[in-house]
Amino acid sequence: MANYEADIVVIAAGPSGLSAAVQAAEDGADVLVLEKQAAVGGAANMGMGPLGIGTKYQKQNMIEITVQKAFEMFMEYTHYNVDARLIKRYFEQSAETIEWLEDMGVEFEGAFRYFPKSEATWHIVKTDQGIGPRAASFMNKALYARAQELGIRFLLETPAKKIIKEDGRVTGVLAEDKNGNEVQVDCKAAIICTGGAGCNKEFILKETGYKHGEDMFNFAIPGIMGDGLKMAWEAGADKLPVRIEQAASVVGVEDLPGSVSNIFGQPNLLVNYAGKRFMNEEQMQNATYLSNAVGHQKNRTGFSIVDSSIVRYYVRNGVDNVSLVRPDPDVSDFAEGVKMAQENGNEGLIVADTIEELAEKAGINVDNLVDTVDEYNDFCDSVDEEFFKDKRFMRPLIKAPYYCAKICPGGYGTVGGIRINENCEACDKEFEPVPGLYAAGADACNIYDDSYMFLLPGNSMGFAVNSGRIAGMSAAEYVEDLD
Repeated sequence: MANYEADIVVIAAGPSGLSAAVQAAEDGADVLVLEKQAAVGGAANMGMGPLGIGTKYQKQNMIEITVQKAFEMFMEYTHYNVDARLIKRYFEQSAETIEWLEDMGVEFEGAFRYFPKSEATWHIVKTDQGIGPRAASFMNKALYARAQELGIRFLLETPAKKIIKEDGRVTGVLAEDKNGNEVQVDCKAAIICTGGAGCNKEFILKETGYKHGEDMFNFAIPGIMGDGLKMAWEAGADKLPVRIEQAASVVGVEDLPGSVSNIFGQPNLLVNYAGKRFMNEEQMQNATYLSNAVGHQKNRTGFSIVDSSIVRYYVRNGVDNVSLVRPDPDVSDFAEGVKMAQENGNEGLIVADTIEELAEKAGINVDNLVDTVDEYNDFCDSVDEEFFKDKRFMRPLIKAPYYCAKICPGGYGTVGGIRINENCEACDKEFEPVPGLYAAGADACNIYDDSYMFLLPGNSMGFAVNSGRIAGMSAAEYVEDLD
């Protein structure tokens, strides 16, 4: 058995783990990081940047978002089902965290909305390739470089297996190296930052009731299996509900040009298997609202429907709603995508010459869909009497061919499961801290209750980095007090 010693062991090196390690080391602790993979960064290497409230970027652009406004929005959105003290501390620290990252060399493009109805809180990391996915990998590189500068030790390909406790306190962590040899790190505190269980289908089914790949299409980052959650619960931390951080997906068109999913993600006619509308499609831009709505339909499925005249409008004028993930309104290669789908036998994109044929191919109630389309077309000439959709987005379905695609619940992975307080101390069923045990990031992200707070974008990574910092501060202070 290989033996090591450290003040603090950080378990996993995603954004929360790297932030925890760097902050704890800056506060004077000797830190060792255990990472399951061969590289650091975790799922955040696919992301774009963290939330910030009251930053210089917002002030420079006269964006009116304060800690008070964000806090009140958040608490009202979640109906006060979350820890107000933790939310307040997170938001209050978030602007300083942006500066903390900048001191390490991280640059930001500015503060942005994710979609039109959201607030400009998403601080996109600047890269050498413009705004886009994987931008946050530059932030992770800067955090890793800072960690190495501080002398933090990393044991890669060495997943943690168990928290060791004596007399109720954390005294070590058992791990296993890539050759299967046992590793023990004696420590005074451990911080769990393993990123949830987004790749563990059995875990997701047991904890949430969703079947990955059938009625849930969340990101499944290899290695994210719920290891930290299980270790924390075994070590005495209270178990809270584990949820999916939801953001709906257009499914079955992944192998087609982006214009296909972009068109079907617009505020088009949206129906369920019964052939009936079930929401104001204007709200589809908020992928969490959309995911919630389709999750309550038969087979957790909705269908976005357009005709050739609507497609032509989008091709000529660009789509109605863009986002930072799909910032280009150009969908001129939609016809090419349809041709690819037909040549490849793709069943995700359904094409038909009549509404009746479309319904039959999709398995939608034919009579109801015909009635729904007729009524919807009438609304397009007047007002939407059913769900009050804005006139700008009301376009009749009148010209063949007709197209539809499935929309199902999706998301970024699991969130929550470990009870923490505002100091990111893992707490037991009596709400008392487990001495020496801390948690941050997705494992401890209980702040949304049942719906991801997409109106303040950047929350996922923002909570990861800020809770990591808080855990690092708290663990370093705990170690100092012990000494």
